[in-house]
Amino acid sequence: MSTDTLAPGGVDEVHILWTSEGMSCDGDTVSVTAATLPSLEDVVLGAIPGIPKVHLHNKVLAYETGEDFTRAFHQAAEDELGPFVLVVEGSIPNENINGDGYWTSMGNDPDTGEPITLNQWIDRLAHKAYAVVAIGTCATYGGIHAMAGNPTGCMGLADYLGWDFRSAGGLPIVNVPGCPVQPDNFMETLLWVLHQAAGLAPPIPLDDQLRPTWLFGKTVHEGCDRAAYYEQGDFALDYNSPKCQVKIGCWGPVVNCNVPKRGWMDGVGGCPNVGGICIACTMPGFPDKFMPFMDEPPGGSVSSGLLSRTYGPLVRSLRAITNSTVNKEPRWRHNRAELTSGYDPRWSGR
Repeated sequence: MSTDTLAPGGVDEVHILWTSEGMSCDGDTVSVTAATLPSLEDVVLGAIPGIPKVHLHNKVLAYETGEDFTRAFHQAAEDELGPFVLVVEGSIPNENINGDGYWTSMGNDPDTGEPITLNQWIDRLAHKAYAVVAIGTCATYGGIHAMAGNPTGCMGLADYLGWDFRSAGGLPIVNVPGCPVQPDNFMETLLWVLHQAAGLAPPIPLDDQLRPTWLFGKTVHEGCDRAAYYEQGDFALDYNSPKCQVKIGCWGPVVNCNVPKRGWMDGVGGCPNVGGICIACTMPGFPDKFMPFMDEPPGGSVSSGLLSRTYGPLVRSLRAITNSTVNKEPRWRHNRAELTSGYDPRWSGR
C-alpha cells in the first residue's frame, strides 16, 4: 500500500511478532491455518484491500530458525524494526517463583548467553507494539495451565501486564479466547487491528473481558440449533441425541461464544453442532469453574426442573396442534368447478 493512498495517521507496513513460548501447545497457530475469512495467506500475501504490508514472524510457520528467527524480536526491542503487532500465544508463568531456573524462554541474550524468558520478551516488546493481541484461552486468561494446583503460577496476559494496559497505539490488550481459538474469529480480529493500523477503521470494540464484542456478545445457547429443545423442556439424556444437552454437561446458556453460528472450519463443525457439549473454553473461569466437564451444570437442574417439565410439554403439545393444522393445504385448492377461496364471502376464513 503506497503512502499516497494511506489514510491519515496510518502505517503502510507492519510486522507481526507472534510468540507461542508461553505455556502452550501451539494449537492456536495450527487452528489459524484453517481460517478462510480471511485466510492467513490472504493477509500475508496482500490480497486484502486496505491493510498494510504484513511480515509474519511465527516459529511454527517460519522458514527461519534459531538466531535468524529471533532477530526481528531483538530489532523490535531496540526500536529498529518499525511498527509491529505483538501476538502472544500461551499462558504467562510467574517467573518470580521459578526457583533456580526459569519456566519458559525463547532464544538467548547475545550479551550474557542466558535464556530470555517469555516474561522478559513481553516486558521489552509490549509497550512498544502498536497492538498486543492474546490468542487462545491460555494467553487471554491462563487456561489449562493456570488451573488450581499448578506449580508455575500461570496467568493470562492482562493479569501480567495489567488490565489497564495500553499499547503504543493506544489500544488495550485484545483478547481472542478459545481452546483452541476459532480460526476465523482470530483472523477477523487481526484484520480489524490491521485496518485500524492503516487508519481505515475505528477503535476495535471490546467487552469488559477485552474480547471483541461482535464475536463474544452472545451466548452459545442463543446461537445453538438445539436451543428450541431447551425451551420446550426436551433434554438429551445421552450423547446420541439431537436435543438440548444441558442435562449432560453443556454450559452453553451461560458461555459467551459464537461457534454454534460460525461453525469451525469454513462454517462447518463446532462443538454443539457436531454433538459435543460446550465446556466453556472461551470463558475467564475456564477450566476450574466448569469442572467436572461432563456433569450437569449447577443451574441445569433448575432450568430443566419442575418449570420446564410442566411448561415444556404444554408448549410442545400446543405447537403440535398448530403444526398439524398448518401442515394441511387450504380447502379452496381443488379442481372442482367452483371458486371456494377466500375471495368468495361464503368461504371467507375457512
